[in-house]
Amino acid sequence: MDKRAVKAWVMYDWANSAYATTVLAAVLPVFYASVAAATVDKDTAASYLAYTHSIGMLCVALLTPLLGTLADLSGRKGNFLRVFTITGVVATLGFSIIGEGDWLLASALLVLSTIGFAGGNTFYDAMLPDLVPAERRDMVSSKGYAYGYIGGGLLLAINLLMIQQPGWFGLPHTLAGTRLAFASVALWWLLFSIPIFRHAPRRPASPELPASWTGYAKVGVRRLRQTFGQIRRFPQLLRMLVAFWFFNDGINTIILMATIYGTSIGIGTSDLMLALLLTQFIGFPCTLLLGAWAQRWGAKRVLIVSLSVYICIVVLGYFMTQALHFYILAGLVGVVQGISQSTARSLFSNLMPAGRTGEYFGFVNITGKFASIFGPFVFGYVGQITGSTRWGILSLIFFFAAGIVMLLMVNVQRGIQDAGLADQEEQKRIRGMNIAGNATGVPFTH
Repeated sequence: MDKRAVKAWVMYDWANSAYATTVLAAVLPVFYASVAAATVDKDTAASYLAYTHSIGMLCVALLTPLLGTLADLSGRKGNFLRVFTITGVVATLGFSIIGEGDWLLASALLVLSTIGFAGGNTFYDAMLPDLVPAERRDMVSSKGYAYGYIGGGLLLAINLLMIQQPGWFGLPHTLAGTRLAFASVALWWLLFSIPIFRHAPRRPASPELPASWTGYAKVGVRRLRQTFGQIRRFPQLLRMLVAFWFFNDGINTIILMATIYGTSIGIGTSDLMLALLLTQFIGFPCTLLLGAWAQRWGAKRVLIVSLSVYICIVVLGYFMTQALHFYILAGLVGVVQGISQSTARSLFSNLMPAGRTGEYFGFVNITGKFASIFGPFVFGYVGQITGSTRWGILSLIFFFAAGIVMLLMVNVQRGIQDAGLADQEEQKRIRGMNIAGNATGVPFTH
């Protein structure tokens, strides 16, 4: 195990989490409505932002499975991570020059930054099996999420000070603080990505690796088609995927709708922002601690416990009436959010054939993105027909309960055996291709 590469991998979560906290969660929604889309009414601005998020995630869903396949063929996931990261950094920096009424430019930059952020995460996640053996993945995956919490939380705290107290930074007004916050996220993301750029793991190139971009596309599409067909060979992975569709949809809906829900029951903006910071800083130690427990007791068991806590959060959220309650729930989310996502990532990596993690994580991402439309829809629909967002939040119990039921059906050890057998078959096939290539005088390897 290359310790430098592992540290670099963990540091990347520290780097790009600043985009998730400052840009996606805290600053951009307000900036988009008040500056970029200031020339249109608030409802239209909100619709534009929602459509932009949808377009960005659709682009990611369409791109990453194919690119993941190509990354597996070349053995250089780090190269693809670098391209996506730089795309996201440049687009994030572009937010700092957005003027009043520039909603179209802001939307274009958001699509690009979303592609950079989410697309890069596909290759980042797929590196985990290349870095550490199966018995270490729970802990290392948890450490990545933990460092992401502390890195994203630190910069968010600084960014909120820039915006709320611009004079402390020698800035004339809040808007200047907001622009500087965007620039700081871009610099932070790039600076702390340098280690993974230098130490990204590499696998040997596949014998199927073509010599031209046209060949790349043909082989990539063929392998992607095979992935859709072959995933049925891995019933445990398929069950894990279905479980993920449910509980990840519930988690994402809580992340997306928490602020709106809090606002609807009368909680102030400053309390909402402070609660977001609380989640980040509680998430750091709890994700590390529970990651150690996952390594000892098993990722599946810890994941089920964390999803059970989410059910409690949803029930308590139904009865929430004041800011103190929101802080308590934010703290509980901080306890379980990181470990639920990190254990899911490590479980997936153990159930996937090691030589095809890029395309399989791409497959997880594309199906997960499409599945994620149901949670917000159910939340909104139930809230609309009942006339209360409280019933909307309570409806999310279904997603966590269904996820737990499907997880109970996953036999992790059998899934690891299935993935190992597939790897052995792939290695035999590759050796056969190399022998055939040498016999004909046409080498398959580069």
